[in-house]
Amino acid sequence: GQFGKKAGEAAGESSKAMESTAFAQLTEHLWDFMRTDIYPNELLFFKQVEEIRKSGPGHWRQPQIIFELREKAKARNLFNLFLPVDSAAVAGRKGGGLSNVQYADCCEIMGTANHAEFAAEACNCASPDTGNMEVLARFGTEAQKRQWLEPLLDAQIRSAYAMTEPAVASSDATNIRTSIRREGDEYVINGRKHWITGVGNVDCKVMILMGQTNSEVETYRQQSQILVPTDAAGITLVRAMHTFGDDDCPKGHMEILFEDVRVPMSSIIWEEGRGFEIAQLRLGPGRIHHCMRMIGQAERALSLMCSRAVSRKAFGQRLAEMGSVVQQVAECRAEIDQARLMVREAADRMDRLGNKDRYTRQLLSLVKAIVPSMTQRVVDRAMQLHGGLGASQDSFLPQAFAAARCLRWADGPDEVHWRTAGRLELARQAKTSPLYSLGLYEHDKSIPFRAKL
Repeated sequence: GQFGKKAGEAAGESSKAMESTAFAQLTEHLWDFMRTDIYPNELLFFKQVEEIRKSGPGHWRQPQIIFELREKAKARNLFNLFLPVDSAAVAGRKGGGLSNVQYADCCEIMGTANHAEFAAEACNCASPDTGNMEVLARFGTEAQKRQWLEPLLDAQIRSAYAMTEPAVASSDATNIRTSIRREGDEYVINGRKHWITGVGNVDCKVMILMGQTNSEVETYRQQSQILVPTDAAGITLVRAMHTFGDDDCPKGHMEILFEDVRVPMSSIIWEEGRGFEIAQLRLGPGRIHHCMRMIGQAERALSLMCSRAVSRKAFGQRLAEMGSVVQQVAECRAEIDQARLMVREAADRMDRLGNKDRYTRQLLSLVKAIVPSMTQRVVDRAMQLHGGLGASQDSFLPQAFAAARCLRWADGPDEVHWRTAGRLELARQAKTSPLYSLGLYEHDKSIPFRAKL
């Protein structure tokens, strides 16, 4: 219907982005915020997180430094930069006034922090809240926006996205089996989820859950998405999943059991059977934000690598004078810039065409596959140049490496993104490429090279 058109294609009717001079001033303010308030407080952030961890699960919430920095970010007009002008227009709410391309630049700057989302949390631009707020902005009813979107935009509450399940390959959204069953004027939810980011935070008040509402209809209409308050009866946080030994306190990646969890009928998002569509649309902007941040992580790793190469000597020469090091620096520069160009093109096409356009979808899949792997390689080279220090608490590199590696699973593994991009390419070649029909040469074989004697 018309609402579906708005949700999926509003970007094609692109609202005006921030004027270039104003945007230049905004990025200057953001860089100043990073220099004066983010980088100097990184160690304090980790210290406060460790104190929270020791206090126990009942105390998991963002550390005090985040709350202080949020007020500073608001005062600098650096809050909610993620919500693009088209989504804000559909929602009837105020965002950052940026296009996706402009936000890509800001997100990269924020992504130079350690933890990768430290600055993003301060500016209310962190996952999974940004993706959830976009879902509510584009698909939520006015009542749902008032109840959940407004406090999320004000950072009064946090949220989670409950999709992945331990029993099935959840990278295929049609596999999701958590049951959402109608019973009177309620939905009853039963199932088990894991790797649900953010639920460990006691300020997480709502989950967007994907589950199966009807197993009898066509495959892509079986799943729905529904709002589930975290204080609903029947929800058990089983455990925090660890990545490389880290529990990611205070957000956590939780295993959750849903046992006869009841929510009102008004909790469904958009309508029954639209879960797959919402998932596809959500994973466009939300995951590309991760890609933008990862480029910031790669840039910081390269700067650290260059500084180390210039300052250290071995075997009578600076590391920066060794041919292999110089080549690695150049390879990092090329790989980062290649990735950035693809991310910016994807963001630009989202602004102009929405993320239903086929080539835009292909680009989104490509950057999701390319950027985390690129960041992992760049960080790995920087770690190698630092020796043991590269894996120690004295640099940001271990966290950056783990984040890049984990992102190669988050919101879908690399292989799924390559598969999507490859299938779109095969279809595009057959349908639109002027070169597709050229084929192989046909040679005249009537005259043999050497006739049989």
